[in-house]
Amino acid sequence: MPEGCRVVYRGHRTRIRVNVSPNVETVDDVAAYDFDLPDELVARRPPEKRDAGRLLVLDRATQRIEHRLVVDLPDLLTAGDTLVLNDTRVVRARLVGSRKATGGRWEGLFLGESAGLWTVIGQCRGKLQAGESLVVRSPRAESGELELELVSRGEGGAWRVRPNLDGEAESLLDRFGAMPLPPYLGRDADEQDDGRYQTVYANRAGAVAAPTAGLHFTPELLDACDRRGIGRTKVTLHVGLGTFRPVSAERLSDHTMHGEWCELSESSASRLVETREAGGRVVAVGTTCVRTLESAAARVGFGQAWSGETDLFIRPPYDFRAIDGLLTNFHLPRSTLLVLVSALAGREFVLEAYREAVLERYRFFSYGDAMLVL
Repeated sequence: MPEGCRVVYRGHRTRIRVNVSPNVETVDDVAAYDFDLPDELVARRPPEKRDAGRLLVLDRATQRIEHRLVVDLPDLLTAGDTLVLNDTRVVRARLVGSRKATGGRWEGLFLGESAGLWTVIGQCRGKLQAGESLVVRSPRAESGELELELVSRGEGGAWRVRPNLDGEAESLLDRFGAMPLPPYLGRDADEQDDGRYQTVYANRAGAVAAPTAGLHFTPELLDACDRRGIGRTKVTLHVGLGTFRPVSAERLSDHTMHGEWCELSESSASRLVETREAGGRVVAVGTTCVRTLESAAARVGFGQAWSGETDLFIRPPYDFRAIDGLLTNFHLPRSTLLVLVSALAGREFVLEAYREAVLERYRFFSYGDAMLVL
């Protein structure tokens, strides 16, 4: 094959690239992780069926790019491989209301709760002051109001607030909050999003955004993986600002990640060791699983249980210790998520795959199609 050529095969339409060395690029310039995306390729609604999406497969060893479907996943993995799923559950974290003193509109996002105080971040006209209150009204046909007293201001514009009603945060959010759809969808959440912006295996409440790679799975697809001998285990990372905070610095090395709580249990850690010892691959479903597994490996070593706050920013060059593959959605330009995928597969290879996805009219972002890196 001539140097630098590309061959296109029919059928699954596999593209072969050559002369790319993944995992050695050390580009620190944020602008190097940019790409052009037509607005009409942003998936603003979920597909009719969760597993109906397309799947772009990147083979790091051969540098091949292959067009498949999400339902092909069991055929693309091997008996003995293990899928790692994030079992976090999205809470109704979006809050809309007004400043009690002025009546001016306020919109915010619940980030967490500790010792009876909530952490929220939001925006309104004018500067908020400690001691004033925000009035939150339910987006559903329910009576009553929720008042949030501003107690103290934290980092990054977040506030510690005290709710005036008793009850668990999740219960109050169910009454007064809405599903926190990403801003780029350009719409408010509706009843369809209550179910579809949640994985079928979501269990532990705490996320303010969905681990979107997992949205493709149905019980039927999971059963198909089981029949092929593909195992699965779970971790938890409560998705927060750390995952989706934009990179405002010009250099990746100047970007600081927000901390997010995650956990790798003893049983899941043991399953990963068994997988590797048997010659199988650990395939993370989503970047949140990658960060959980790699954080644990960095703190206590591969195959050891760990829980805590992680602010790990995975960027090239990075020596992956805990994963062998990744199923992920397509990510925003200049995002930490795109940088993470580039650290795994090589920046040039990933950006070429993105250009291919645009050319072939793939659907992008949370409700969009997927990519498998092996």
